[in-house]
Amino acid sequence: MSDPVGKLPSELDQLPDRDTEETAEWAASLDAVAQAAGTRRAEYLLRRTLQHAEAAGLALPKLLETDYVNTIPTAAEPQFPGDMEMEARITAWNRWNAAAMVTRGSKYGVGGHIATFASAAWLYETGFQHFFRGKETDGSGDQLYIQGHASPGIYARAFLDGRISEQQLDNFRQESGGNGLPSYPHPRRLPWLWEFPTVSMGLGPLSAIYQARFNRYLHNRGIKDTAGSHVWAFLGDGEMDEPESTAALALASREQLDNLTFVINCNLQRLDGPVRANFRVVQELEAQFRGAGWNVIKSLWGSAWDELFQLDTTGALVRRLREVPDAQFQTYATRDVAYIRRHFFGANAELTQLAAVLSDAKIAECFHSSRGGHEPRKVYAAYKAALEHQGAPTVILAQTVKGYTLGAGFESKNANHQMKKLTVDEFKDMRDRLGLPIPDSAFADGQVPYGHPGANSPEVQYLNERRAALGGPAPARKVKHVALPAPAERSFAPLLKGSGKQEMATTMAFVRLVKDLMRDKETGRRWVPIVPDEARTFGMESLFPSAGIYSPLGQTYEPVDRDQLMYYKEAKDGQILNEGITEAGAMADFIAACTSYATHGEPMIPFYIFYSMFGWQRTADQMWQLADQLGKGFIVGATAGRTTLTGEGLQHADGHSHLIASTNPASLNYDPAFAYEIAVIVKDGLRRMYGEQPEDVFYYLTVYNEPKVQPAMPEGVEEGILRGLYRFNTAADLAEAAPAADAPKVQLMASGTAIHWVLEAQKLLAADWNVAADVWSATSWGELRRDALECDEALLRGEVRTPYVTRALEGVTSPVLAVSDWMRQVPDQISQWVEQDWTSLGTDGFGLSDTREGARRHFGVDAPSIVVAALAQLARRGEVPASSVKEARERYGL
Repeated sequence: MSDPVGKLPSELDQLPDRDTEETAEWAASLDAVAQAAGTRRAEYLLRRTLQHAEAAGLALPKLLETDYVNTIPTAAEPQFPGDMEMEARITAWNRWNAAAMVTRGSKYGVGGHIATFASAAWLYETGFQHFFRGKETDGSGDQLYIQGHASPGIYARAFLDGRISEQQLDNFRQESGGNGLPSYPHPRRLPWLWEFPTVSMGLGPLSAIYQARFNRYLHNRGIKDTAGSHVWAFLGDGEMDEPESTAALALASREQLDNLTFVINCNLQRLDGPVRANFRVVQELEAQFRGAGWNVIKSLWGSAWDELFQLDTTGALVRRLREVPDAQFQTYATRDVAYIRRHFFGANAELTQLAAVLSDAKIAECFHSSRGGHEPRKVYAAYKAALEHQGAPTVILAQTVKGYTLGAGFESKNANHQMKKLTVDEFKDMRDRLGLPIPDSAFADGQVPYGHPGANSPEVQYLNERRAALGGPAPARKVKHVALPAPAERSFAPLLKGSGKQEMATTMAFVRLVKDLMRDKETGRRWVPIVPDEARTFGMESLFPSAGIYSPLGQTYEPVDRDQLMYYKEAKDGQILNEGITEAGAMADFIAACTSYATHGEPMIPFYIFYSMFGWQRTADQMWQLADQLGKGFIVGATAGRTTLTGEGLQHADGHSHLIASTNPASLNYDPAFAYEIAVIVKDGLRRMYGEQPEDVFYYLTVYNEPKVQPAMPEGVEEGILRGLYRFNTAADLAEAAPAADAPKVQLMASGTAIHWVLEAQKLLAADWNVAADVWSATSWGELRRDALECDEALLRGEVRTPYVTRALEGVTSPVLAVSDWMRQVPDQISQWVEQDWTSLGTDGFGLSDTREGARRHFGVDAPSIVVAALAQLARRGEVPASSVKEARERYGL
């Protein structure tokens, strides 16, 4: 009798065995089965026992991988509720038009993808006919994340239902004329159709998870009943290699997001070849998702395989399917029956015997085309099971043939992702295969025609009836604007009047402002604070007990700091989204909140605060996704600048995020120096994004962790703050050591925390060198540049406009010295529109660990360095002696 525990120590050694004799009997039974019926039978019994235990709710580890067969057997499939023949005709028209629009476009060299939708057509069509809810019921409907490369199929369906014209199909990927179609799902380019941009691979699955989570957030906070909304994410098996694709799987299961379904089109091919040439991607994905706690449904084989599985009385077929690598299976899909008999069924005597009773036609059907993802009955069964499953998200692994129905030249070919067109003969073969009534005469000019059964045809009537029953067309983006009232002025007043003698960092000023805004009776509950596990770093712990941290489970424990004033409070209706250490996850949350105005008709006001270095540099692709999705909100780069964050060193020292942010047309970028500037910017941002005439923009604000006395707002500077530049003071405003009236002059321009170095330099220039310096606060280098570019563009149209920065400096004859805690390229963005002599100082190069003073001296941006640079400018103009530059360097130890 074998040892029931096994030879190696395990966790079972730590558990008391109350009945060792019973344990030994179980082990002996297993040994007996293995000896009498073989190890395969013993393995089978163990798997069935574990599956039964899991179904019974016993607390055992789950099997991570099941047999390579359908989760739902044919006998257990529910009755299909639709007209199968009608839906097949509709799908055929969509297949045809998707291929036609890409092929017709190829003559202009604009490209397109055919094979992806060809493989996934039934995955989409079954959903559109029976599951995907439109927005005409509750205003939310379902959220559909369409696989980017499948967009031609979605356009083809919109053509069939009359929402897209033939002319638009012909302008696929040709948008400049104003009547074209974007290549992929782009809400900014086609805002009435697309809700979510998904072609930047990996961002779709990540965003879908956080969208489902945000739906629950809205529901649990009582803002919108989203119980009826379901999130569907259509993904490719190759796309699942992106780290973002699987980064949040545990979150989805941890929060029991059963309002979420992933549909992974497992055609076993990525862009250049097999996804897992020597392995099996379906089994790998199953283990990954089951290990993360998801419900997994595999829809792999079509009904033609039923006969094979019934004949497999020994399990030889199932074992063979489990061992054949994906690349070999792709080869079977393209080779003749003799090859399949020899290489697949010839693996052992049991399979050879099984194949002997199979016709060549049956083998060809099974291996060439019969996949679960190509049969609406099986897809319907999987979708229905997904919606009925409670307590966990579901992933459907649907196996298909890439390029299905496009002919032998496309199906399962490694290069089919890059193949952009079919020949006329290939289209005719496709027509015959699909049974479409398109005559040969339609090809007379050598051009493939579009096909449409007619607006009053039974197909279109059926399609429209099904969509009406499900709540209207889909996909569809509908915005019913809800203007938010402006917050009370008292929320902004504390920052506008300054901090008196108290020092306060601009990071803290922003947090205080938002805390007051969250108390506003009208809009306070719409604020969504988002932070990736650094709330205490940014002084946000005061929000914990008042706003609460969102958790769908509430707080199931007693927090260790419960007796403290600012204890860690989680709540089901909590307002803060504290995402843990995941900037990508926090950004996905932010996107869902920023677009709630369109997705659910509920405008929310999110602000996402983070180490500035870990925003645009780390998640810039998501910032573009945000812009493409027309999101609105505040991105806050805290502990900004290259020298402000002491001791953290190179990887934390951000000197370039404003450069990256300036590349995004939807991002309004500000680097405020004072608390009152923050108040003015946020107030105007609320108006521009959520007022009566909302703009599709978002804000990037950089704030600093360096405590400084915050002055009161001077009169008449609001326009300059918002436009990007205003004169903060002049040399004449200095209380002491004011320079002489005829002293040389210089204009010191600074943003963010650099304003304090410049103000100190202003005093040194006056006291030590009799130089008069005016100080300008440049709140936004980016907005100044945007305005100037618009003026340049207007000039091309014959309209003469002067850039704001040029007008602001009008009449100034002295040179300009710009200083920031950023690379010199940041202020240099506006240099060509500054008519005065221009010089800049910045923190170019790598960051380093040091004190603030040490780092600023290293980069040459501290006050003495600014003085030397200003004197050098004046010396070049002959306004101060050249010797003063050397003297200044020696005096300040530079």
